[in-house]
Amino acid sequence: MIEVIGVSKYFGERRVLNQISTAFDDGKVNLVIGRSGSGKTVLMKLLVDLYTPEEGKILYDGRSFHHLKAIEKKEIRSEIGMVFQGGALFDSLTIQENVMFPLNMLKENLSEEEKLERVNFCLKRVDLENANFLFPSELSGGMKKRAAIARAIACNPKYLFCDEPNSGLDPKTSLIIDRLIIEITHEFNITTVVNTHDINSVITIGETITFIHEGNLAWYGNKDNVLISDNELLNDFIFAQPLTQKIRDLS
Repeated sequence: MIEVIGVSKYFGERRVLNQISTAFDDGKVNLVIGRSGSGKTVLMKLLVDLYTPEEGKILYDGRSFHHLKAIEKKEIRSEIGMVFQGGALFDSLTIQENVMFPLNMLKENLSEEEKLERVNFCLKRVDLENANFLFPSELSGGMKKRAAIARAIACNPKYLFCDEPNSGLDPKTSLIIDRLIIEITHEFNITTVVNTHDINSVITIGETITFIHEGNLAWYGNKDNVLISDNELLNDFIFAQPLTQKIRDLS
């Protein structure tokens, strides 16, 4: 479990997050939603230690991340997998080399044979078992996202962060990525945190949902009650699209 307790973040005199407290559960897909500029990306960067909070603390299974010594932080980082918004694959490396990259960085105790076995397992898990020697430029958008997920789980992480994993994908491919994320989360009991504004993801895989509005925690719930909340700020966000408006009208 990851706990966020009273976290605030400032840029100069501007407060972009205000006393955020929430929790991300083990073995669940935990979504962070909100409009562009709401602070959800800042929160994710705080979670992975790219930013340091001015107030509050973040606990990884009881460990206060930003108050640990460097060697202790490194241990937690080795337990983290990250899927970046654009995939962030290395263009000059094959897919096999991309997936092996974190293993080379963090799993020096493994032999080359063991690393390759792990790479092949991860590629097969995301249905890319024949893509080892392809380059990112040879993959479709959905395949790139699946390759990025394979790389993120290569080190068998306890915590998985996904920043807008459906960005730039068509609706059918987005559903494939959502299904893959929730399957992997449950299969390996990962604490998964997903930043998204994809409403389809919200109502299909949001096992916990943290809604941030203008830097404040405005609502916390799940996919079962996100469409029936009486929170006006949440409703303005969820029902901004014609599809969800029709769902509301039919209910």
